[in-house]
Amino acid sequence: MTEPVSAARVVVLISGSGSNLQALLDASTDPAYGVQVVAVGADRAGIAGLDRATAAGVPVFVDPLKAYPDRQEWDRALAAHVAEYKPDLVVSAGFLKLVGPHFLAAFGDRYLNTHNALLPAFPGIHGPRDALAYGVKIAGATLFFVDAGVDTGPIVAQVAVPVLDDDDEETLTERIKVAERRQLVEQVGRLAREGWTITGRKVTIP
Repeated sequence: MTEPVSAARVVVLISGSGSNLQALLDASTDPAYGVQVVAVGADRAGIAGLDRATAAGVPVFVDPLKAYPDRQEWDRALAAHVAEYKPDLVVSAGFLKLVGPHFLAAFGDRYLNTHNALLPAFPGIHGPRDALAYGVKIAGATLFFVDAGVDTGPIVAQVAVPVLDDDDEETLTERIKVAERRQLVEQVGRLAREGWTITGRKVTIP
């Protein structure tokens, strides 16, 4: 019999349909996974991901950028709302806004993001397209802790996805998504159960 573990408190940030969020919610129904999704935040209302959270009984909050006089005030507000839930980890699951210095000061060593390329290759919003254009034979996904750069933070894990001869951007992106979601769920659970240290650019999970 698996010994129960104390669940790590996780806040998930989303901007869309919430398929990665749903995978985390599903995994967290097993007490042995070690994660409790305590809140879901979004930068826009009326998205399917918020419906998923509500259906799972998880509190939600929405911080649209346009509701604040400038990006700095939005960043302060987002950090304050996340902090209310006392998270051990914050997970960007398709959150399309770049956080700023206030958020990173509060959560920078525990704010996870996933990217659909093997960093440091092909950062930015067109990872699979750029990988295809370059002609690589292996693409993939990277899970990392967010820093002030764009897709430049310390890497937690990577998964490789072979590029097929007949791949286009859509087919490659979809195959990466499957591997990316599996990696996200697996590694969030590992971090929650085992903890981590960050030394320079190196992330170590005991």
